[in-house]
Amino acid sequence: MEAIAVNDLSKFYSTHDGSVHALQQISFSVREGEFIAVVGPSGCGKSTLLKILAGILPPSKGEARLRGTPITMPRRDIGVVFQSPVLLPWRSVLDNVLLPVDVQRLGRSTHQKLAMDLLRLVELTGFERRYPWELSGGMQQRVAITRALIHDPAMLLMDEPFGALDAMTREQMNLELQRIWLERKKTVLFITHSIPEAVFLADRVLVITPRPGRIIDDIEIKIPRPRTLEAMNIPEFGAFVHSIRGRFDLKGVIDA
Repeated sequence: MEAIAVNDLSKFYSTHDGSVHALQQISFSVREGEFIAVVGPSGCGKSTLLKILAGILPPSKGEARLRGTPITMPRRDIGVVFQSPVLLPWRSVLDNVLLPVDVQRLGRSTHQKLAMDLLRLVELTGFERRYPWELSGGMQQRVAITRALIHDPAMLLMDEPFGALDAMTREQMNLELQRIWLERKKTVLFITHSIPEAVFLADRVLVITPRPGRIIDDIEIKIPRPRTLEAMNIPEFGAFVHSIRGRFDLKGVIDA
């Protein structure tokens, strides 16, 4: 079943110097429960695409649909995780997780057990009453993921959620995210600069050109799950990374 359908989508920005063409005729679909990674150089329109899917920005042309319904504004059935956890410092971990419940007036009593279950899923049991400043960067991002899942969204959008973490924490978070996804099987669209991260996490990798962003490749990652960090050393993994990197002419355009 098709969860996301993007058809002939383009985005232009008006500036003092004229018009910036961010995305050009983007088309792709995502099946229910599929994990899609999007890679491309800085400024290619990856985050613009995510904001359109989140209903934050309107497309200039074309459309995006979630379960057959056009995405025209922010929706309750879409969860978003940004590079920064954006936790409210005056709210505890549990209260940060329950923030969408409070905002949407969904009822705390019916969601508190779910919040505790999700915190257990991300291995933060015992930290419910802690505050963001008491947590490491990786722990804060796990809270942000939990918050994005609390209202049971149809789609989870992730915009370079581990980009600000150190390499070892980032690898651990990749393992954590894979584990959460295997258990919850949410439809995920994951933006990243890192080709190895995309190959490790995704069922498919969409490769976007420099601006104006166009999809030049849609690569199915045929590596069995669950994937361990050792999988990065097998020939098949290296072949996928090499193939994606080969789509870009300039070295250093995308992180290794």
